[in-house]
Formats: sequence, structure tokens, C-alpha cells
Amino acid sequence: MKTIAITIDEPTLSKLDALTKGKERARSALIRKAVQQFVASEDARLAEERDAAAYRKHSRLVRRQAEALVAAQASPPRDR
Repeated sequence: MKTIAITIDEPTLSKLDALTKGKERARSALIRKAVQQFVASEDARLAEERDAAAYRKHSRLVRRQAEALVAAQASPPRDR
């Protein structure tokens, strides 16, 4: 793990201290967890944007494939 320095305003720091009851290690853990959650949220948002862009680019193909699947499922089974 790396140690970094951050600048944080007093009101936010006071709230962090209240959440962690002033324990320095607990403060670091809380900040680390918040950053991890933010990064995961951004990763998910970017993945959704990529998926949406791919869908927009290929929407006709996806629609045709979906229609073909529905039609195949709606058709009576063939005798063998």
C-alpha cells in the first residue's frame, strides 16, 4: 500500500473524525473504502456507457436477432 497526502477542508475532516471517533487508522480506512467505492462506481458507469454506445451502433442488428429468436421460440416444434 502507498501513503499519499490529501488536502481536505475542516468541516469534512470533522465529519470523518466523528464517523471514526478520531482514530487516525480508522480515518484512513474510511477514506480508502470511499475511494474504492467511487472507483468501482466509475468503472460501472463507464462500462454502461460503452454498452450503450455499442447498442446504439448495432441496434438494428440486435433488434433483428431478437425478433428472430422470438419467432423461433413462438414456432411449433418440428417433427423429427
